[in-house]
Amino acid sequence: METVVVGMSGGVDSAVAAYLLKKQGYNVVALFMRNWDSTINGEDFHNDDIICPQERDYNDAKKVCEELNIPLHRVDFIKEYWDYVFKYFLDELDKGRTPNPDMLCNKYIKFDLFKKEAQKLGAKYIATGHYARIENGKLLRAVDLNKDQTYFLADVPIDGLKDVLFPIGNYKKEEVRKIAEENNLWVASKKDSTGICFIGERNFQEFIHNYLKENKGPIIDVKTKRQIGIHHGLMNYTIGQRKNVGLSGHTERHFVCGKNVKENILYVTIGDEEYLYSDACKISNVNFISSLHPTFCTAKFRYRGEDIPVQLEYLENNEILVKYPTRAKSVTPGQACVLYLGEECLGCGFIDTVYKEKEKLWYL
Repeated sequence: METVVVGMSGGVDSAVAAYLLKKQGYNVVALFMRNWDSTINGEDFHNDDIICPQERDYNDAKKVCEELNIPLHRVDFIKEYWDYVFKYFLDELDKGRTPNPDMLCNKYIKFDLFKKEAQKLGAKYIATGHYARIENGKLLRAVDLNKDQTYFLADVPIDGLKDVLFPIGNYKKEEVRKIAEENNLWVASKKDSTGICFIGERNFQEFIHNYLKENKGPIIDVKTKRQIGIHHGLMNYTIGQRKNVGLSGHTERHFVCGKNVKENILYVTIGDEEYLYSDACKISNVNFISSLHPTFCTAKFRYRGEDIPVQLEYLENNEILVKYPTRAKSVTPGQACVLYLGEECLGCGFIDTVYKEKEKLWYL
């Protein structure tokens, strides 16, 4: 009987993944990761609950494993998460960019350190509750396109996806919940986790101010070039943002549309969403999961974004110029540009600069 070590998070997806694997006849072992400690990591975190969120998740995972009669192990990657994920997250924010810690967490923690820990437990395979599929060595979108998580897996090296199982990739979310309910799993109705990977929901600006100092600067109307306000540090804003921008008195819809990091300027467009659109971007640190390196494919510039037809121009230093003739909205430096060819996820790169033909400008 082959052993599968399941990343048990305390949520319904990993619980059903473990149930399905056991039903298929695998020897299932669960492993819970603890990657964040508010006290150790210097977070001024106030919560009325006696038990911190990570411990609640562990208790939920423990209850599910008791219900499924499978062993549960626990491992701490608090230091590693800080070194490989959170420091990068802070560094990127400090540069005025918008990083994606979930992707780094998958690359360095879940499909590297976790995998090595699972092998110590005799794992032939590891499994997670991701909505994705692997077939013939290819990473494919999940059946439930609304929950598909290949976007977050696109930076995992190809070796990291070997001997990996995604048991719920062929199921819709409602089917996963139904399986949990029919089998009386403790977490059947538990709310999906949101927020920063392994940290959870926080007031973003309050959380970040634990680690980065506020650096105020001017808010400029991109059309008139006039100052219309003061921002509280470029790290607090992302392209396309329209809430909590800090422009009191402006009743007309307004959006963050650009940043000048050198001069500490935040650009805002008032009423005119045209300034949110760009025509090309340059991506770096490209990771290809697939052997295919096409000239034409589609791209997602954020997790919930639509597929945009793109043309790829391969540059030196593992960079790609990504052109999108139909234009794209709110393409953001620091975020991932994930490439697809139909159902297959090809890989990704991280957005360095964004070009807007209307302004003849590259935005950092």
